[in-house]
Amino acid sequence: MNKLWFAGILCAGVLSGCASQSSMSKAPSFVKSFPKTGSYLPYTVLRHDLIDDKTHKPFEIRNGGYGSSMTGNPNQTNQFYALTDRGPNASYKGDYGKGKIFPVPNYTPRIGLFEVEDNGQIRQVDTILLRRPDGQPITGLPNSPALGGTGEPPYHVDGKPILMNDAKPYNKVTNPIKVDDYGLDSEGLVAMKDGTFWVSDEYGPHIVHYDSNGVEIGRINPFKSDSRDVFHLPEVFAHRRPNRGMEGLAVTPDQKTLVGIMQSTMRNPNKAAQKGDLTRIVTVNLETGKTEQYLYRQDKAQNSNSELADLNSHEFLVDERDGGFLLGGPDGKANPNVQKKIYRIDLNRGTPLSTVALSSSITRDANHGLMIDGLTLEQYTEKNGWEALAQKGIYPVSKSLVVDVAKAVSYPHDKMEGMWVIDPYHLGVLNDDDFATWSTKGKLEQKYLDGNTIDAAQLYIIKANLMGN
Repeated sequence: MNKLWFAGILCAGVLSGCASQSSMSKAPSFVKSFPKTGSYLPYTVLRHDLIDDKTHKPFEIRNGGYGSSMTGNPNQTNQFYALTDRGPNASYKGDYGKGKIFPVPNYTPRIGLFEVEDNGQIRQVDTILLRRPDGQPITGLPNSPALGGTGEPPYHVDGKPILMNDAKPYNKVTNPIKVDDYGLDSEGLVAMKDGTFWVSDEYGPHIVHYDSNGVEIGRINPFKSDSRDVFHLPEVFAHRRPNRGMEGLAVTPDQKTLVGIMQSTMRNPNKAAQKGDLTRIVTVNLETGKTEQYLYRQDKAQNSNSELADLNSHEFLVDERDGGFLLGGPDGKANPNVQKKIYRIDLNRGTPLSTVALSSSITRDANHGLMIDGLTLEQYTEKNGWEALAQKGIYPVSKSLVVDVAKAVSYPHDKMEGMWVIDPYHLGVLNDDDFATWSTKGKLEQKYLDGNTIDAAQLYIIKANLMGN
């Protein structure tokens, strides 16, 4: 009797999902035998000649790096696509200002196609480099200020700036610091049924359409002067916080509407506004270009929304996390209270911002979006709270916990950035290993999860009731 009661409690829990035996029998074969401790993605070594600043020994920069986003291959059940970001990098303050070290400056962001075998092993099937419309590979270097660049100069590992021509001395006019207006810090990925891809990033934010070979065929961003655009995002999205742009991207099941989510509160209108817990979701109709915005309320201020996955036309999964390491990470500071949670959200239970009635206190600004008493929504909510926003008839999308990943699989990684909806009862989760690279005060080192384990891209498959019914 007590055992039966306890089992019932477990099945009611949000962590277990308690898929029925019939649902398990219908699950793909690779799910049934997948190891509970996860399975590692293969990697190659980009370079191994740099000296770890802590150990004073050579360390590996790995590729790796597949984990900024993931999505299932819509044409083959046991395959998924995974995305890298701009490449290995580290914060650095040099002679030309606060920017980033790029130890592999010509690295091209890319999409990997991976297959999960029935024994749980993962093999890489294909690599798709992201390319300009002329077929030239892009880099992960920053954009110019007109297209979202926030003045983060790129540096080589020796502290010298990356120049248009490194063989010549710096000259502001004839040999400036190198930027790449096609460069992406890619973070969100959608694989369309026609074989094309949409990728969102942290530089613009840009949402770029690539053909099956990785060649750009269209672009969406908030910069109306960008002649490459097929549609535009609302201008407010140009106020993204540096390194925290459009982290998650999904598409509705009918393939007609993109849905993107910003990682954190934007600098709207200034840096002081980024300290809140309000993030924005945007939808883009791919036939008309019409956009809509919704608000998402984070559990804690300055958390990260690192992935978005579709369930149906109005419900999505959101990955919300902090930056902590369960086992201590490179700093050795174990944190048993890390937050790595997956929520189900419903756009139909949030307020579409275009429907908010204007008044003497509620206005619209072309640059900053909806305003209340002269404050942006970021400012107003931080100052007055969500209750005050509700009194104005503005509500965030609903959210309900699906799974606490840290508790479900003792998740050791800091970054939980990939989600793969395998079926209604199984979710793939993938970390971003940062190319196994870390830095302390601008000094490069190996990235560790604890005192001995190097971080690596690791897929977990978690049983949970994703649909909540």
